[in-house]
Amino acid sequence: MDSPHTTPTLEVELEAFQKQVTDRFYELSLAGPDRLLSLAWIRKLLDSFLCCQEEFRMILFNHKSLIHRPPLDRLVQDFFERTVKALDVCNAIRDGIEQIREWKKLLEIVLCALDDQRLYGEGQFRRAKKALIDLSISMLDEKDSTASTLAHRNRSFGRQQASSRDQHHRTLGHFRSLSWSVSRSWSAARQLQAIGNNLVVPRGNEVVATNGIAVAVYSMNTILLFVCWALVAAIPCQDRGLQVHFPIPRQFPWAQSVMSLHERILEESRKRDRRNACGLLRELYQMDKCTRVMSELTDWVQFPLTEEKEGEARQKVRELANVCEVLKEGLDPLERQVREVFHRIVHEGMENDNETWFENKWKMHLVVVADFLFLNLICFLLMVYIYSVVYWKRYLACSSPDLLSRIQLGNVASIDELVEHSSNMSAFAHISTYSYCLRG
Repeated sequence: MDSPHTTPTLEVELEAFQKQVTDRFYELSLAGPDRLLSLAWIRKLLDSFLCCQEEFRMILFNHKSLIHRPPLDRLVQDFFERTVKALDVCNAIRDGIEQIREWKKLLEIVLCALDDQRLYGEGQFRRAKKALIDLSISMLDEKDSTASTLAHRNRSFGRQQASSRDQHHRTLGHFRSLSWSVSRSWSAARQLQAIGNNLVVPRGNEVVATNGIAVAVYSMNTILLFVCWALVAAIPCQDRGLQVHFPIPRQFPWAQSVMSLHERILEESRKRDRRNACGLLRELYQMDKCTRVMSELTDWVQFPLTEEKEGEARQKVRELANVCEVLKEGLDPLERQVREVFHRIVHEGMENDNETWFENKWKMHLVVVADFLFLNLICFLLMVYIYSVVYWKRYLACSSPDLLSRIQLGNVASIDELVEHSSNMSAFAHISTYSYCLRG
């Protein structure tokens, strides 16, 4: 039973948790159009999630006696099941970050070819144009969320014989990771739906029965769903889908900020130039935009270059260099944060599983003992059956070899005849006799 001071302490902790969620997401909602869904904004989102998760974990840790009572035990268990589903999202996002790194390598080839310190020649433009074509093909292929995308992904170190189309894509710089974290049939859209399934606002009696912790659990569930949804929206991943329902009542202090961010991200995805994008990350949009401009420039350039064309080319190369520099500085920290989210979820789940195990270990012992006794009973009955069959065969071999030979040849005698020869046998031997006769 909790001490008399638990309830006031719990109220303070719950208010502090709700305030942190409200402040964090309000700050995120203040981002301008040029900052929303940028690498810096995504990192800030993950940092907010980690801070909220840590405070939520402390609430659960400080009030274990409440957590293991119904209905809070079910709500907490549902939360941990959702976090397990979020692990696949983390893996898919890390794969997407790796894909962006491969695109950055192609950008670096363009920058190396069109170095600002060199005089531009036809060979340099040919090399840059080839890298731009490779990048365009790879990004267009990533936009295809159907089977054509999945067919080109190398998911194991043991590669099969490549088709001519696969060889063509590899020739054009179609780089893929050799070890993928999600299965071929995995879908980001379906995973988000699984995380959001049965996510409902706690009823009044549940709030009272849990001393308000049910509200914190619902808040954390919603934050988890929103963070996973925003990551899928921003980073290229398998079978992206943004049609996720967020059932957030307006009475929550953080609801307005979360709903505002949700609507702004949806509006961004509906823009004409972003509708079919492989990811809404701001740096990806800048990369795609610079790539198109540079491709047009390399297609129509004529040598020798005029001073105006050379100045325009150098300006576009500087813009491309800025994008490449932002990716270089932001991708590694983002991947570390995604990995930290993954490990935090695993660690928290293991803590919860250990507590559950210690609380229910007597049930586990009963199950183990019951399994042991059942297996021993089965073994005993099997040994008795085998012994009875062997004993019956020996009995027939001694008393009636003629009958035994007829049974072995398939000329099965009647049950009455077998009973007559086995009248002195045990009950198990009689059962064996009948089963042997029927089987024959």
